[in-house]
Amino acid sequence: MKPLIAILLVLGTIFIGWKVWDYWDTVEKEKDIAAQKAAKPKITGEQLQGIPYKLENSLREATQQGPKALKTWLDTYTKSPVVQDPRLAWVQLDYVLMVSRDNPVEAKRVFAEVKKRVPPESPVYPRLKDLEKIYE
Repeated sequence: MKPLIAILLVLGTIFIGWKVWDYWDTVEKEKDIAAQKAAKPKITGEQLQGIPYKLENSLREATQQGPKALKTWLDTYTKSPVVQDPRLAWVQLDYVLMVSRDNPVEAKRVFAEVKKRVPPESPVYPRLKDLEKIYE
């Protein structure tokens, strides 16, 4: 009987040790994943493709002049085949942030339009998810 109890105690100790090691390994992997996510470089609109360099100056000027000028720029170039996502979506989200105080209905409308168009693999998607809590 004593050898059976000793064997059960050894097996129990091995099992508990294995479970503790498995838990520790899981926690370490989660820490590594969190560190990798935190270490990802922040994306800025200027890094994204979709607007030709010839339009960069006009976009910069429209952004500096305020929401009305940016709305005019978007109305002019949104339908243009040279202005495309992901940069177009980024600019529209900039517009949403600018206009949200003065015209929240317009901000929500533009946000919903961008949300329908942006796929989850887009570089704009994390910014969209951050703003989703505010504009839905």
